[in-house]
Amino acid sequence: MAVIATPTSTSAVSQSLMDSMNTKASTGNEISAEQDKFMTLLITQLKNQDPLNPLDNAQVTSQLAQLNTVTGINKLNDTLETLKTDLAASQSAQAVNMINHGVLAPGKSMQVAEGKGIFGIELGSYADTVQLDIKNSSGKVVHSLKMNNVEAGVLPLAWDGKLEDGTTAPDGTYTLALTATTSDKALTDAQALAFGTVASVSTGPGGAKLNVPGMGQLTMDDIKQVL
Repeated sequence: MAVIATPTSTSAVSQSLMDSMNTKASTGNEISAEQDKFMTLLITQLKNQDPLNPLDNAQVTSQLAQLNTVTGINKLNDTLETLKTDLAASQSAQAVNMINHGVLAPGKSMQVAEGKGIFGIELGSYADTVQLDIKNSSGKVVHSLKMNNVEAGVLPLAWDGKLEDGTTAPDGTYTLALTATTSDKALTDAQALAFGTVASVSTGPGGAKLNVPGMGQLTMDDIKQVL
């Protein structure tokens, strides 16, 4: 059974709410625009309620709970924005420290210079057999690398540039073709990794981007290993 509120009790409740708002403001705990609007509406509602049909106590409590929920969500959003800003700043600092460092990232190209090339592979799961074919610009396989019982993870590799006839491969761009199998079934979570050196870093709304010649712009998530 709801308690019938008299004009005096209604005024007292309204005054109590106003005093609470003034106290928070005077102590430096500023009230948000949402809180201010809510309190104004609630006080107006209390002042103009019908004494013969007053607001139910549970109804008022529910409205106050809604205010706390909205306030909590706003504070959470502010915290997330702060964390987002801090994370972006941290990633930018990490990216800058990677300038002039070699990195491995998803890619099928390999640059051979002075008869040597660096690349890598990434396996999402164990593989019985891994074969990587190196192809020249004509699509011809000039060298093959085969490995058995390879564990999941990132594995950096290098090619000495030696061809099957014992000569050294000319400098240029080569293509990597990776095949990984387990129990004679091809793995879908295996990929070749290209190598490049970070030349500079760009920042913007999308976060820090690593500028790697021959590979374009990479995000921090693209980097599988720093060499």
